[in-house]
Amino acid sequence: MSNAFLFPGQGSQQVGMGKALAESFAPSRAVFDEVNEALSQDLSKLMFEGPTDELTLTENAQPALMAVSLAAMRALEDKGVSLEKVATYVAGHSLGEYSALAASGALSVADAARLLKTRGRAMQEAVPVGEGAMAALLGAELPQAKELAAAAAEDDVCEVANDNAPGQVVISGAKAAIDRAIKLAPEYGARRAVPLPVSAPFHCSLMGPAADAMQEALAGIEIKAPCVPLVANVLAEPITDPEEIRKRLVEQVTGTVRWRESMLFLQAKDVKAVYEIGAGRVLTGIARRFEGIDAKSVGTAEEVEAVAGELAG
Repeated sequence: MSNAFLFPGQGSQQVGMGKALAESFAPSRAVFDEVNEALSQDLSKLMFEGPTDELTLTENAQPALMAVSLAAMRALEDKGVSLEKVATYVAGHSLGEYSALAASGALSVADAARLLKTRGRAMQEAVPVGEGAMAALLGAELPQAKELAAAAAEDDVCEVANDNAPGQVVISGAKAAIDRAIKLAPEYGARRAVPLPVSAPFHCSLMGPAADAMQEALAGIEIKAPCVPLVANVLAEPITDPEEIRKRLVEQVTGTVRWRESMLFLQAKDVKAVYEIGAGRVLTGIARRFEGIDAKSVGTAEEVEAVAGELAG
């Protein structure tokens, strides 16, 4: 029996996140200060006070979510929880991989913040606003989603971006193709197709320029072996080699987030408890759909105290 620590991705952000952590724990405050300094930006003020539209900008949301995850992680550590001792694996959803790598010692917090700032900006700039889109297919499984994407593509890009959970797949691509897919969705087993409020078509081949930008950005960054294996988004398998991590972080920009398979991997490895470290409860909700896995969120001061009481020592 083992545990895994999970780190959330974009969409979990909200104004006020991390504020209680900063007020309650000195190590959490130190993380926010470190991120502010690394970015030469008062990102914590934006996180704590808003405005929402500015926080939601991809280049702000990505480092902000990482900061909250690491603030929660540092608070847990201060309470006696050692990730290396209590977790068998780490995994992060999309940008959450950077949080997982920072939490497990593979990346410094400052490098993770700068990389995510670059990643967010590059993803935003890869496709002009309004030309790309994403949609969630509810009730469709991966094979149906792939067939739908192929049928809707015509001469445009339409690909599976996230395989999140049984019956929850996200597609991404050119807006015209996503619009066609939404109309066709019932023919391919989807109960509903919901357009997502995103500013760019993440995790599809249209993100090629962003992948190139990340390859360049990552080339100059020191990556160490994480203290526990990272279950990589694009593989749904664990990796520890720094050069492979570098390669997979580049692939991840255009590749499918294989989260359902990652959870199945954890389930097969007898992981009985997962802890979502950071803002929101998206991954906690998904994890509870996998039999035999208990899931808890660790994003508030109260949750830190409760989980530290459970895991410390």
